[in-house]
Amino acid sequence: MLCPSCGKTIPDGSTLCPGCGMKLARGDRLAALIPYRQKHKWGFWDRARKMETPPFFDSVDPFSNDFARVHLDGKVGFVDARGNVIIRAVYDNADDFSEGLARVKLNGKYGYIDTNGKMAIPAVYDGAGSFAGGLARVIGLNDKWGFVDARGNMAIPAVYDGALPFRNGLARVNLNGKWGFVDAKGNMIIPAIYDNADDFCEDLARVNLNGKWGFIDTQRNMAIPAVYDGADSFAEGLARIVLNDKQGFIDIKGKMVVPAVYDDADDFDEGLARVNLNGKWGFIDAKGNMAIPAIYDNALSFSGGLARVEVDGKYGFIDAKGNMAIPAIYDNADDFCEDLARVNLNGKWGFINTKGNMAMRADYDSADDFSEGLARIRFNGKWGFIDSFGMQYWED
Repeated sequence: MLCPSCGKTIPDGSTLCPGCGMKLARGDRLAALIPYRQKHKWGFWDRARKMETPPFFDSVDPFSNDFARVHLDGKVGFVDARGNVIIRAVYDNADDFSEGLARVKLNGKYGYIDTNGKMAIPAVYDGAGSFAGGLARVIGLNDKWGFVDARGNMAIPAVYDGALPFRNGLARVNLNGKWGFVDAKGNMIIPAIYDNADDFCEDLARVNLNGKWGFIDTQRNMAIPAVYDGADSFAEGLARIVLNDKQGFIDIKGKMVVPAVYDDADDFDEGLARVNLNGKWGFIDAKGNMAIPAIYDNALSFSGGLARVEVDGKYGFIDAKGNMAIPAIYDNADDFCEDLARVNLNGKWGFINTKGNMAMRADYDSADDFSEGLARIRFNGKWGFIDSFGMQYWED
């Protein structure tokens, strides 16, 4: 492997680059095995850079819940945390394991396998979702949606025109064009009378009734009347609403905490919400005070104490007090994820840390955000993975 700092070859098992002394990635964020590409084939290395799964596959995915999907000749299988192929690549498609089962597609139909590769629920469904709360939504033989349990029993009959996964003990269902909520036993807890509905957040769910938006509680009560032209779910105790083409915020009692005077707005995050006023973006606090003036051409919500902003076509980051923490010198940038943000400079992508230092040089054709210590990037027309120290997991 080559050091991302000085370019010298690093022997397998090393923890420091022999050329420049750069510390190599280790730590709890990285999975035990890491996707590794050798020319056009993929396998897995362990943290000590020892080959555990030889480069045999056309592509592989990072680990999720102790298993990783592998792709070969257009089919999907799984390896376990030791790199062993425990489920051969025979499926047309597959999801990550959720609650011990993975949704798979076989001959155009969906079913579920367990972690031993056994077909726990036969592939007989035209549509299906992953398990959540012990149940998975499926399309029955009558083109209607219902829910099966982990044994494949139809726990909730397939009578609905649409259904979404369970969340906090309730699932949204559509019946005759209207939305309501069922519990895990199939009881219609909230009647299907709404033109639209969203999941419950902070004990309230936004619903649309006769073209207007309001909020219901879990006891079927219209907690906040449906009088708004638009609404988002609650976040940090406040919900964005639209009234007469302007946007503001209400609290859980329906009180207008922030007047609807803004041209655009987003949910509160880390105590601040971005708002647009006369074509410029700034940030307000939970009391509606303009905490950071609306002077930016664009802005994203705060993440990790920093928010991306655009100034004269360039991107940088401000802190919660409005100070320019990282100068606006980048052609593009995204939110911080795991203390690193991807940035574009002269058409190439790299990563900076929260101090604004270039953690990985802008050498990549494209890059994804970091997740669990890894980021997928494209370099010289080929995909690969890097860790949070910039170590490259491929060889050409």
